[in-house]
Amino acid sequence: MKPIGYWLNRTDQALTASMDALLADFGLTRLGWQVLGAVKDDPRATDTAVLTALATGADAAAQASAVAAVLAGGWVTRPRPDRLALTDDGRARLVEVALRVDAFRELSARGITREEYVTAVTVLERMTRNLTEPRAGSAARP
Repeated sequence: MKPIGYWLNRTDQALTASMDALLADFGLTRLGWQVLGAVKDDPRATDTAVLTALATGADAAAQASAVAAVLAGGWVTRPRPDRLALTDDGRARLVEVALRVDAFRELSARGITREEYVTAVTVLERMTRNLTEPRAGSAARP
């Protein structure tokens, strides 16, 4: 059996490639979709908040490129120099994109029970916390 790191990397690559292909018709990428999600969830989103939300999934250059792409695509606008907001057109197009993403999520989870999904996410979250949070009474490193 291959180690968890192998499957984490393979899964992330598969998710990215599949979502990029799915979203190409809309002029989006997985990262662009994540930018839109961050802006949708926070109507007063600042660049800093959006980039912080994306920090675990991409480097600064990729993040900046994704923000530039959704601005150029008319998905978002800048109501102020440091803010991002969905445009009316972006909000309307986001409804169709969300339907495709929901279908994608169903496909990616085919054959996986809700309990298995919750267990997988819980285990990955615990592993991450084990490696990133300082332990009481010991050094932060194993």
